[in-house]
This record gives sequence, C-alpha cells and structure tokens, in this order.
Amino acid sequence: MSAVGKSGACGAMLEEDPDQTYENVLAEIQSFELPIEATLRSVYDDQPNAHKKFMEKLDACIRNHDKEIEKMCNFHHQGFVDAITELLKVRTDAEKLKVQVTDTNRKFQDAGKEVIVQTEDIIRCRIQQRNITTVVEKLQLCLPVLEMYSKLKEQMSAKRYYSALKTMEQLENVYFPRVSQYRFCQLMIENLPKLREDIKEISMSDLKDFLESIRKHSDKIGETAMKQAQQQKTFSVALQKQNRVQFGKNIHFNDRIPEERNEVELKRAFEEEDENEEEVLTVQDLVDFSPVYRCLHIYSVLGDEETFENYYRKQRKKQARLVLQPQSNMHETVDGYRRYFTQIVGFFVVEDHILHVTQGLVTRAYTDELWNMALSKIIAVLRAHSSYCTDPDLVLELKNLIVLFADTLQGYGFPVNRLFDLLFEIRDQYNETLLKKWTGVFRDIFEEDNYSPIPIVNEEEYKVVISKFPFQDPDLEKQSFPKKFPMSQSVPHIYIQVKEFIYASLKFSESLHRSSTEIDDMLRKSTNLLLTRTLSSCLLNLIRKPHIGLTELVQIIINTTHLEQACRYLEDFITNITNISQETVHTTRLYGLSTFKDARHAAEGEIYTKLNQKIDEFVQLADYDWTMSEPDGRASGYLMDLINFLRSIFQVFTHLPGKVAQTACMSACQHLSTSLMQMLLDSELKQISMGAVQQFNLDVIQCELFASSEPVPGFQGDTLQLAFIDLRQLLDLFMVWDWSTYLADYGQPASKYLRVNPNTALTLLEKMKDTSKKNNIFAQFRKNDRDKQKLIETVVKQLRSLVNGMSQHT
Repeated sequence: MSAVGKSGACGAMLEEDPDQTYENVLAEIQSFELPIEATLRSVYDDQPNAHKKFMEKLDACIRNHDKEIEKMCNFHHQGFVDAITELLKVRTDAEKLKVQVTDTNRKFQDAGKEVIVQTEDIIRCRIQQRNITTVVEKLQLCLPVLEMYSKLKEQMSAKRYYSALKTMEQLENVYFPRVSQYRFCQLMIENLPKLREDIKEISMSDLKDFLESIRKHSDKIGETAMKQAQQQKTFSVALQKQNRVQFGKNIHFNDRIPEERNEVELKRAFEEEDENEEEVLTVQDLVDFSPVYRCLHIYSVLGDEETFENYYRKQRKKQARLVLQPQSNMHETVDGYRRYFTQIVGFFVVEDHILHVTQGLVTRAYTDELWNMALSKIIAVLRAHSSYCTDPDLVLELKNLIVLFADTLQGYGFPVNRLFDLLFEIRDQYNETLLKKWTGVFRDIFEEDNYSPIPIVNEEEYKVVISKFPFQDPDLEKQSFPKKFPMSQSVPHIYIQVKEFIYASLKFSESLHRSSTEIDDMLRKSTNLLLTRTLSSCLLNLIRKPHIGLTELVQIIINTTHLEQACRYLEDFITNITNISQETVHTTRLYGLSTFKDARHAAEGEIYTKLNQKIDEFVQLADYDWTMSEPDGRASGYLMDLINFLRSIFQVFTHLPGKVAQTACMSACQHLSTSLMQMLLDSELKQISMGAVQQFNLDVIQCELFASSEPVPGFQGDTLQLAFIDLRQLLDLFMVWDWSTYLADYGQPASKYLRVNPNTALTLLEKMKDTSKKNNIFAQFRKNDRDKQKLIETVVKQLRSLVNGMSQHT
C-alpha cells in the first residue's frame, strides 16, 4: 500500500478509536513494513498530544515484549546450562581427536607425496592428452578444408574449371566458416578471387580458340550437313527420275529414254553404295563444343552470364559477316559457290546446335534476326554474281546448290522462301543463257546444212530420219528407193535440239517445289522464247545472209513448213513430261505457227528481192546500140540468158506453195518490165533510133512469150502477160506511129493505148527527135524526111500541151 493510502487510513482510524488506532500503528511498525514515515506522520499530525499518547503506548508495548523475552529465557535456561556442561565434557576428547587427526594428516602427507608426484604426472599427461585431442579435433576440422583446397588445385591443373568453381563455393559456404580464425584460411580466402579471374580468363581463351576453330571448320560442317540433306532427298529424286522414264515412254523419240534409265540405275547404285558406307559424321563429331559449355557454366556460376552471352553473340556476328563476304571470282567456278554455301550452312548449323543444347546463350529471336540479315546478304551476293554467269551448265549447278542449301537450312528450321523466289529470277537468267547457247547451236546447224532434200537409199536410212523427226507422208512411203525427204538435214537436227532445250529447261524446274502445272507453264514459255526469239532470229539472220541464194531460200521455206507442222509433236512431248493435258484452261500454247510463218514471209520477201537483184544483174549486161538503123533480127543475148535463168529458177519453185511461186513469178516479170522501161527512159540516154526501138521490141516479145509459156502453173489467162502491158502499148505506139489515135482516144477507157503515159511518150519521142535531127542533117532537103520531122515536132508540141494540162489539172 502506498504511503498516501496508509496515511489516509490511519487518519480515519484515529478519528473513530484512538487506542485501537495506536495498536494498529504499533502492529504495523512491528511488521517491519517499510517505509513507516507515513504511518508515524499520521500519528503526529492527526491529533494534538498524539505524540505523548503514542509514546506511552509504545513504552507499554516494549514492556510487554520484555516480559515475554524473560519468560522465554527462563524456559530455555536449563537446557543451555546442560549444553555447556556437555561441551566441557567433550573438550578433552576433542583435543585427543585433534592430536590424532594431526598425526594422521602428517602420515597422510608423508604417504601422499609420491602420489602427488604421480598425480602431477598424470595431470600433465591428462593436459597433454587433452591438448592432443584438441589438436586432433582442430586438425580434423582443418583437414577437409585442406583436402578441398588441394582438390581445387588439382581441378585447376586438370582444367576442370567448372568443378573448381563448385569446390570454391563449398569452401566458402561450408569449410572456411569452420576455420576462419586461422591465418592459412585467410590466405586461401584471399586467393579465391584471383583463381576465379584466372578461370574466367582461361575459359574465355578457350572460347576464343573454339570460335576460331569453328570458323575454320565451318565449310566441313556445312559440307557434312548438306551431304546429309542430299541423302535424305535421294530417294525422292530417284522416284522422280523413274516417273520421268514412265512419261518418256509415250514420247515420239525414245532415244533419250535409255540415257535417263541409265541415270536411274546409276542413282540406285549410288544409293546401295551409300548404304554400305559408314555413317556420316554429325556436327558433334566434327566440333568439340565443350569449351562453350564450360565457359557458359563458368560464367553462370560466377554470375556474369550476360557478359558471356554478349561477347559470344558479338563475335559470332563478326564471323557471320566474314562468312557472308564472297570471293571476287566466286562466279567463275561452281566450287566457289559450293565453298560459299558450305561455310554459311556450317555457321548456322553450329548456331542451331548451340540454340538447342544451351539455355539462353542464343535465342530463337537472335538466330532469326541473324538469318534474316544473312539471307538478305546472300540474295544480294547471288543476284550480283549469278549475273556474270554465261554458261548454262554453271547456272544449273548453281541452282542445284541453292536448292540443296535451302533444303539443308530448312531442315534446321530456317525460312527459305526468299531463296526460292530468287531461283525464279535465276531461272530467267538460266533461260537467257540457254537461249544464247542454242543460238550458237542453231547457227552451227544452219552453217552445216547443204539446203537440199535429204536423200534416202534404203529402209534403214529412212527409219533413222523418221526416228529423229515426226514426218508423215503416205506418198513418200509408197515411193521406191532411192527417194528424198522434202526437208534438208537441218530440220531433224533443229527438232532434236528443241527437245534438248526442253530437257535443259526442265532440269532447272526440278526440285523447286512447284506443281506440275507450273512446271508445264514454265517449259512452254521457255520453249516459246526459243522459237519466237532465238530460232526466229537465227532464221532471219540466215535468210538475210548474202551467200544464201534463191535455191537455199526455197529450201528454207520448205523447212519452216515442216518445222511448223512438228510443233504439235513438241506440245505432246511437253505434255508427256509434265502429265498436264493440253485441254487445261491455263495451258500455254506454242507459238511455232507464227514464228515459222514470219520466217517464211521473210524468206519469201528475200526471194523476191534476190530474184529482182539477179534480174538487175542480167539487165546491167545489156549493151544496146541505141543509134542502130536496123535491128539484128533476134532478141538480145542477155535477155535470153535471163529468161533461161528464170525458167530454171521457177522449176525449183514447184516445191513452194503455189501462191509463193506465183507471187515470185509475177514480181520478177513486173520488175523486168519496170527495168526495161527505166532503160528506155534513162536520163543519160539522149538519143534512140527507130532501129533500136525495133530491137528493143524484139526483146519485149521474148518476155511476152516467156510470160505466155506459164513458167509457174496457176495463172489464169494472160494474167502474167499483163506485167509487160505498159511496154507493149508504148512500143506499139512507136512501131505503128499511130499518134493520131493516141491523141484522139487519150483518157478514154477503151483507148488502145490506155497504159501509155503522155510524159513517158514525150520523153521517148524527144530522144527519137534528136536522133532524127542528127542522122538526117543532110536529108532535110528531102520532102519525106521534112514531113516526118514536122510530124514529130507537131506530136511533141501536142504531147507537151497534154502534159502541161495534166500538171495544171493536178
């Protein structure tokens, strides 16, 4: 109870009963409850004279206690006296006992000296034993640390760095805390960071060596991967070859089929040989990836994995740029392309392996980004270098390498659609190189051709030609040997070469993962280019060559006719290869019809041109005496030679289509008529005598006789003779001297001299007038000559008036 509480309680009690209160206060004091200040204060403070009263009570209480003590002492006094008496009795015995104890102690001390010595020895041994035990315990505590550290050194020496790092972790986490108070432990702890740095440097050095190694072995890795991809598709390629043989059974020419069958058999033989060979090495067999694993694990343990990943990716990107850089002469040989592809394949095969066997070193996003960058560079390089390739065989080998390259990387999960898009660009280039190559082939065929029908002397020769070219003519089959094919040797050769071109074009279309319809379309389009551009150009160049004569041109027209008819067999040939029906809606047709028609038209035009040139050559041999007084009585020699030449030429034209021969004959007659007319009207010819006109008339009569002899069948009536009608009417006018009729009937539809132009008649008449003046200078005194001269002058004036009127009207 607190002092305040007690004071309050005592105050209350004093007010009720002072005597009882003092009793209570004394009881509290006797209870030794401290503090008592509040209790005493309440006694003195509450009532006056309280001190005196309290002291009285206190004295009474003391006296009571004294009485009680006295009573208690009186009660125990006899016992105390008895105890003292007994002690006095025992005193003598105690002294004796003390003497005995002292003596015994002395004896014990004397006897225990040796024991003490032995005991001290034992204590010393015990201490040594305890120390030894302590040392053993400490050594047992330190030995595992030393053993682990020794193990760490052995692991470092054995280059087992990942295990060494794990040992370091055990030392730091388990062993070092047990012996951290020892100095050697502190030295070990201080040495561990240096060991870790050494491990990082050594593992990074191993990684650099690994990167250098795979850079050198990338081509071997790529070659192995591409070989594996090639072996995987060998069976499907063999099936394709077999299908092609089956398609070829329906082709008209079967000389190619044994070659393909041989290819299939060779392929099967290679497959059997490959089955007996050892397994191809994998990338793990060619490259030791342990440096990468160790370095990755080491950096992971060291908590520096990000640094390792960044370094690895940076270095591999640098290597990728080096791998993607082509050699300047790569386009010259297929080996250059092969090395380029194998290095790239090797690079990405390694990255794919790293992707799948490590976690986080490279990611799919990283490899995709690297592949997209590489793919853009590869396409740019191939597009640039392939443009320099002029050999179709090299382009074809490049295509096969690109397909194998794409199939290999596609097997590792890389998208290669852009490579196949590039192949379509290269396909166009391949077709261009094929077209250039076949331009030379066609040129050589045309150079070696004799442009004469193929002679056949027996059945074997006939079958040989038929096996090369699809020719069908029942009339020729019925003829007996010897006989001739209408075409020349170039026709079957060209047909065979067109098929060879189709085969060559088909080779590029293989393995492009395209449907038969697309392949069919590609073959037909490339064949159309061959026909419409290459063959057509070669034919046109051949036709325009100066040394190609009329006979050769006639044979060329015949050849193009048969080649045109053979186009449908080429379409069947393509259909048998691709197994796509020609009735398909989107099937492209061959344009051979228009190609050979254009060539024929060009040859026909060249025939007309060369025939006219030949006529001009004969006309240039004409040597008229324009001042002769009398004709020779026979036609000129040059004209007779020209007519004989035309007869022989038109006999050759019998093999041409009727309209071509008729057109050539009509063109020749018209050109001859025009040339003769120009000869009369030549501005350099100043004078013409009547005898020369009569001689010229004899030559025109021979031309008319030639026209009427029907040198080319098929003309109706005197159609061919009309080519000389202008000359005939002009010469008749001068021979008959019927100027009055001409002038009177001029302009009338029924005029006898309707085709005689006044200007032409005036030109010729002026030449005759000048001749008449010169030859009859002394005969002008004769009356007939004077009348004739006046008549000529009169006619000349009338003709001039007529010509002037015509010019004014015009």
